[in-house]
Amino acid sequence: MTQVKYHRILLKLSGDALMGGRRTGIDAETLANIADEVGELPKMGVQTAIVIGGGNIFRGVTAATEGIDRVAGDHMGMLATVINALALQDAL
Repeated sequence: MTQVKYHRILLKLSGDALMGGRRTGIDAETLANIADEVGELPKMGVQTAIVIGGGNIFRGVTAATEGIDRVAGDHMGMLATVINALALQDAL
C-alpha cells in the first residue's frame, strides 16, 4: 500500500471540471475519469470529503446581470450544484 501524507482531505471540484471539452453540462467520460481517480482514495486509506460547484450548468451571478432576480438565480445555481453532486455520486 502507498504511504500517504494525509489521511483526510477535502477535495473541491469546480463544476467546470465536469465539462471536459463541452461548453456546458457534464461530459460522461470526464465524470467517469474523475470518479475513477476519487474512487482510488479510500483504497489508499484516505477519507475524502467532496465539495462540488454548479457553474457548468448555471451561474447565478451571470443570470442576475441578465435580469433574473439575484435570489432566484442563486437558488437555481444551488440546484445546479445538486445536479452535479448526484451525477458524481452515481459515477462513484
